Amino acid sequence: MLFPTLAFHLFFVAVFLFSWSLRGSAEWQIEWRKIGLLVASWIFYGAWDWRFVSLLLLSSALNWIAGNAIHANEGQQGRQKLWLTAGLVFNLGVLGLFKYYNFFVLQLAPVLTSMGWERDLPVLEIILPVGVSFFTFQGIGYLVDIYRRDTPPARLLDLTLLMCFFPHLLAGPIVRPTHLIPQFQTAPRLTREMVAMGLLLIVWGVFKKAVIASEISIAFVDPLFADPAKHGSLDLLLGAYAYAVQIYCDFSAYTDTAIGLAALLGYRFPRNFDQPYRAASLQDFWRRWHISLSSWLRDYLYIPLGGSRHGLARTCLSLGLTMVLGGLWHGASWNFVIWGMIHGGMLIAERLWKEFRPANLPHVPHWLGVVFTFHIVTLAWIFFRCASFADSMAYLGGLAALAPGAVTAGPLVVGLMLLGMGLHFGPPRLMPAIALRLRLAPAWAVALLLAGCLMLVEAMRPDGVAPFIYFQF
Repeated sequence: MLFPTLAFHLFFVAVFLFSWSLRGSAEWQIEWRKIGLLVASWIFYGAWDWRFVSLLLLSSALNWIAGNAIHANEGQQGRQKLWLTAGLVFNLGVLGLFKYYNFFVLQLAPVLTSMGWERDLPVLEIILPVGVSFFTFQGIGYLVDIYRRDTPPARLLDLTLLMCFFPHLLAGPIVRPTHLIPQFQTAPRLTREMVAMGLLLIVWGVFKKAVIASEISIAFVDPLFADPAKHGSLDLLLGAYAYAVQIYCDFSAYTDTAIGLAALLGYRFPRNFDQPYRAASLQDFWRRWHISLSSWLRDYLYIPLGGSRHGLARTCLSLGLTMVLGGLWHGASWNFVIWGMIHGGMLIAERLWKEFRPANLPHVPHWLGVVFTFHIVTLAWIFFRCASFADSMAYLGGLAALAPGAVTAGPLVVGLMLLGMGLHFGPPRLMPAIALRLRLAPAWAVALLLAGCLMLVEAMRPDGVAPFIYFQF
């Protein structure tokens, strides 16, 4: 069930009416509201494949058991570590089985053959559950937070709803237990500001996905990446820029819509994007791009690996490992590993430059840092988008060849690319500023305006609705 579809709109209206029919602060109303949202989340996920609802239930239950055991053994560090390890093994085992098993089997087979241990290793036909990386990271973060005493154990209903809540279930943002569980435990509030902001984000998200990302993808990016050898170097260069715009508009559209839907149900999600292509360094980029993932990697991987507390060499090692593992999190492919290595290598280079930059050298102008960072990120996106390493090399070879050829990007695609990039250089808090103005307008005027915007989007978008890019992760 995709957000910008009639089926989802009808589903959400039903959930919205049920949810606010139990808006009181009585304990039974709060509990039944949570139960209703949980059942709705299972229906939402089950519309894709009912079999994997059981995986959500199992993951929630086992993380709840491990979390309670960690808390119950407070003061007995050995037992706490044992339960934490068991919980991490389960969560990583789920990822390993569904996402990486066949990848590692295929990498292991030639190694064994070269050592004279030829074996027929079993390759499994495994369906990848949508959103498995996101709800697994929710579980890992919950267990580590309990171990660190950052959060108390949650009730089973609260934890299950945290991991299954349909607005962020499939592609984030990754919401921390300390942020969302306390909101589940109280009666929600829906202010005019939240309604205005929620509706605005939903309409804006639908526009970015259905018009900008989908049109760029269908009309230009998909055909170009399917056979780069048929295109000239200028077309390939425009294709790399186009994909940078597409993936931003596609992914930020999902999280904008998720934040808007949660706001209409009375909950606040953290911001997940902050004009990432105006970053002047890779470190700044990761403070702006997929903020919930970058902060998760920082708190649960980079800092435990040593962070910046044990000298420069350990810091560089931690940065490199974090980004390589962050790349592998996106999928079982060497291209994702290379994507992580590019980002990790640049983060290390920035750290070394900061440490050893000659004092008499002038600082790089901010605009030059923005241009350089954007092109490093765009280069890495080529590996992210291509299906294999060979395809990536063919794409880069076509770029380097400076081969002539017709430009297949039409005026509409170029215009949408410019619009997508222009979003990064407008006012940083444009949406909240518009929402503040909308909340002062009469309800009928806001309804007419947003309905008109949705009708305009419907008229502009191409036929069909492609899944969001991050559903595959």
